[in-house]
Amino acid sequence: MGVTRITEFHAAEGKSEELGEFLQSVVSHIQSSEGNTSCELLKKRDDSSVILIIEKWENVEAHVKSIEAFPKDKMQSAVSLFESPPKGNYYI
Repeated sequence: MGVTRITEFHAAEGKSEELGEFLQSVVSHIQSSEGNTSCELLKKRDDSSVILIIEKWENVEAHVKSIEAFPKDKMQSAVSLFESPPKGNYYI
């Protein structure tokens, strides 16, 4: 059964543009990952510091493998762009 992952990100003050650029690179990684069927990045209409990534996967395991394959150094270098830890959930 397919699964949708929705993750909400909040940019640190003054970091909205940088976070958006970083997350676009994450979207590119997701789209090239095995088991991904679609991925979309959305910015809140009236607050560009709030960004969603909506991912569709063949299964949860494919999503987990994609996360594990993302370069750890790239993720670590982006920590300062986040106001708070991302919040995400799976939906069916």
